[in-house]
Amino acid sequence: MPKATMPNTTNSFPGVSQRLRLLQLASPSLPVGGYAYSRGMEYAVETGWLTCENDTSTWIFGLLDNAFARTDIPILKRIYKAWLDDDIDSVHYWNNYLFAMRESAEFQFEEANMGKALARLLVSLDFTEAREWQLQKNASFACLFALAAVRWQISLEDSCCGYVWAWLENQVAAAIKLVPLGQTSGQIILSGAIAHVEKSLQTGLSISDDEIGYAAPALAMASAFHETQHTRLFRS
Repeated sequence: MPKATMPNTTNSFPGVSQRLRLLQLASPSLPVGGYAYSRGMEYAVETGWLTCENDTSTWIFGLLDNAFARTDIPILKRIYKAWLDDDIDSVHYWNNYLFAMRESAEFQFEEANMGKALARLLVSLDFTEAREWQLQKNASFACLFALAAVRWQISLEDSCCGYVWAWLENQVAAAIKLVPLGQTSGQIILSGAIAHVEKSLQTGLSISDDEIGYAAPALAMASAFHETQHTRLFRS
């Protein structure tokens, strides 16, 4: 009887490396401390704006449809293309642009800390371009996320999708603790968010430079008021 042999799997799964790298970047286990931030949600719960699954989904979907669609996604697209073209001046320009759009001290603190943490991780993974970003005061998470995506040859669309999903999972995890919600409610919100993610990607990847930006006064106030909130579980 002939001896069984293992099939040759070389190149049997084209693109699997890129997909796995995307999962790595978007994973809650990525050591950047994303779990420590609620993005203003903690104050929104404290003040009674969010009391149930419906309130929470409205809050999260509103941010997806507006903040991410009109700021994070289009800027991530531009940083991605700048890294792809080795246009370091444009990388710095759009990184600074995004950082300036973080309305509160806590939002800027979050962006810088997560950006530097990702820079340190990428340096340990032999990304030489990430070294200088460990010293930048305003290194954004999006900037280092885009660098990893480009070097790992993850497509622009997949990169934006993974970036948004990482934020979305952190928001739902925060809501489960704060509102509080059950795990099932969290999964219902994640399922409902998929259509909003698709819509946000369509908008964010198509708008021009002049259209970038949004106004979310309640979000900005929630973050600012969170700075002096008496009891806090999260850093933003």
